[in-house]
Amino acid sequence: MALSVSSCFLSHPRSWWRVLIGLIALAAGSASTLPGSIAGAATPASGSVSDTSPTATWSAGPFVVPNVSGAAGTPSCTGSQFCDDYALQVTVPSGYDAGHSVRITVKWPDAAADFDLYVLGANGQEVAASASSNDPETVVLPAVTASYTVRVVPYAPLGDSFTGTASLVGNPVGPPPGTATPPTYSASSAPDSIKDAHNAGEPSIGVDRATGAAMFQAYTSTLKVTYGSAGAATWTDKSAQAANGCPQGSVTSLDPILFTDPKTNRTFESQLAGKTALTCYTDNDGETWTPTSGSGINSGVDHQTIGGGPFAPGVVGALTSYPDAVYYCSQDIADASCASSHDGGLTYGPAVPMYSLLDCGGLHGHVKVAPDGTVYVPNKGCGGNQAVAVSQDNGLTWTVRKNPASTAGDSDPSVGIGAAGTAYMGYQNGDGTAHIAVSHDKGATWLYDQNVGQSLGIKNVVFPVVTAGDDNRASFAFLGTTTGGNYQDPSFTGVWHLYVATTYDGGQSWVTADATPNDPVQKGSICTGGTTCGQDRNLLDFNDITTDAQGRVLVAYADGCTGACATGGPQNFDALATISRQATGNTLYGAYDALVSGKHAKLKPKGGQ
Repeated sequence: MALSVSSCFLSHPRSWWRVLIGLIALAAGSASTLPGSIAGAATPASGSVSDTSPTATWSAGPFVVPNVSGAAGTPSCTGSQFCDDYALQVTVPSGYDAGHSVRITVKWPDAAADFDLYVLGANGQEVAASASSNDPETVVLPAVTASYTVRVVPYAPLGDSFTGTASLVGNPVGPPPGTATPPTYSASSAPDSIKDAHNAGEPSIGVDRATGAAMFQAYTSTLKVTYGSAGAATWTDKSAQAANGCPQGSVTSLDPILFTDPKTNRTFESQLAGKTALTCYTDNDGETWTPTSGSGINSGVDHQTIGGGPFAPGVVGALTSYPDAVYYCSQDIADASCASSHDGGLTYGPAVPMYSLLDCGGLHGHVKVAPDGTVYVPNKGCGGNQAVAVSQDNGLTWTVRKNPASTAGDSDPSVGIGAAGTAYMGYQNGDGTAHIAVSHDKGATWLYDQNVGQSLGIKNVVFPVVTAGDDNRASFAFLGTTTGGNYQDPSFTGVWHLYVATTYDGGQSWVTADATPNDPVQKGSICTGGTTCGQDRNLLDFNDITTDAQGRVLVAYADGCTGACATGGPQNFDALATISRQATGNTLYGAYDALVSGKHAKLKPKGGQ
């Protein structure tokens, strides 16, 4: 299966520019005559936590010599590749993990430095890791009696020391699950006759609300999906190419992305090629395409996203008849930036940094725009928390706003925005679970943070995606498994399904449903580690979600378990283009709640993303 270079390399949790920084630090460290620390040099070298003595601390350093071996997989701790090991014993009563967790954190003074955290079990196998650019690095484990080795790797230490803390903490008690009847979903997949039907990792999706067509993007293919009155799906290839007006569209792919503006119904398709974004748009569901300048200057080199919506008042708005702003955001060497278009996506202004490495890790989620023009770009690791970068002046300036109840995770978070501006941020918490929180003040504060998979026993999730309709309605989809442990370990045995959680009361409560109860999406491990991965990299980095004009939820994902795998056979690591579409139940627009019975009023929804 062909994979984009960006998806296989650039999207490593550390991302390529952090590897570059580590190599620079390595060169500097090699030239230094100062000694590095050796394994086992923690002070003290061991400690314990229990229900009667819940906290242990240690420290080590200073470190000068970098160890960047973890960029290629499991870090090496031999020879000149220094690590620091701390022996941790956890002793708790049986059943203590029902309400408690073990939280292990390492932090250091210099934000420009970088240490990585790994936890090994009694057999020496990795059970958890936090190997990002976050300060602090944090892992959360079930509170059970066990012996661990806490390994800290000085990736880019810059002469810094670290402090480690292991604590038994009480699990937050969230509100009970909602009592509403959860919607049901029906899946359809691209036929084998479609190019890239089985090469659909990290798809994105939009809906033309005038025609009802869903536009699905993966690799170099843009697919149009139409639904009959009984819900049957028809897939056709509408990829941008020379024959329909855009020769730059369907040629090469580094992080493909698609966005359909829910108000104008214009669909953008973009391929990232180094420092250039090859972008086209269509106003007729892919019949013809128009090439654009692609992105701002500088375009960035990884993790591109395109979004759009109303202009914020009080600053420069539309310069043509196209009414909405279009935003192109991407990661670059030492920051992540976003550029805005005032002419419908034909051209973009200069890219403006959203944050630097001192604020957040480089990788970010998809850009979303609120009805009042507020722009959100979520990030999985900003000082140990998940956060949103927010602009209220059409992308001229940005502010990072954290959710303090969260811990940094491995998958990009996602934001959905209701019709009156309520923001819903869904994320994979540091312990692997599915969390979502709500903000009514553009991310300044967050409410109702809760684990929406707890009632179904979901212990690990990846690829969170969120959409919203009416201000009090939103849906949060993710791949989840009831198996705990390190889901990126090739020996992991969990079975993954697509789940969708829905709120009808503004995020105070959620009802969660298994959207694929009889058809696993993956068996075994799901690796999000870029170059460190094997065949379990088949799903790549993310999924996507949207709504149609009546508020039905549509989730785009790559089905990794097809054919005999779906009926009990071994995992086959496919990546089949698939959409799970809401079939029954209340939608995200209350005016269409009776849609399934055919009694809904012909009302035009307000919008939302």
